Amino acid sequence: MCPKGDHKIVKEQDLFQVDAFAANVFEGNPAAVVVTEHELQDSLMQAIANENNLAETAFVSGHGQSRLNIRWFTPTIEVDLCGHATLAAAHVLMTHYQLQEDLVFASKSGELRVSKRNDMLWLDFPIDTFHRCDQSEQEKVKRIVGVNLQAVYRGRFDLMAVVQDQRSLEDFLPRLDEIKELPCRGLIVTAKGDELDFVSRFFAPQSGVPEDAVTGSAHTTLAAFWARELGKPKLVA
Repeated sequence: MCPKGDHKIVKEQDLFQVDAFAANVFEGNPAAVVVTEHELQDSLMQAIANENNLAETAFVSGHGQSRLNIRWFTPTIEVDLCGHATLAAAHVLMTHYQLQEDLVFASKSGELRVSKRNDMLWLDFPIDTFHRCDQSEQEKVKRIVGVNLQAVYRGRFDLMAVVQDQRSLEDFLPRLDEIKELPCRGLIVTAKGDELDFVSRFFAPQSGVPEDAVTGSAHTTLAAFWARELGKPKLVA
């Protein structure tokens, strides 16, 4: 593996591509995973992620040691939390590196746990806190989302726009150049589901991801919001 830039010679590393949140290949949300004993240079990780051109590439270091560290890079920036790439990393470690079934990652978002039960992987992520945006920010998002907007909230990473219904969400045509100017990692657009508890889409052109297929980390905000709105401790999204 020889990425462009200053890295003339790079030690060979195994790189996996995993379709997360899917039962079949070419479905779900693809992530790349690189597992190393020692952490790579930041510039090298960013160069690899840029060349992969996937929503995220997960870099797991510490294999063979007592502590696993995980970091995530989009094609353009490092992010503090990513769900589908963490799921992909756990799958790679359990399937190809024969690690124990319960994994603990140290990350920029704290300790993250992944467990395996009945051939399913379960992510334990921190719940987000959020607040309603002020009028000026509401108006800025309303110009992007349209008249069916009901409210705008800000979480740790993202802005979240709540729209009237699932049809409004499905019909939404994003103006990515305007979303790119929002001061956040990305924009979540969500609605109460017709059959499920809630549905959502995620746009992050400012982070190198125009629209993500499935964004696990956005659900740390979504779950907190919809659990409160629907009065339910368990949700299907």
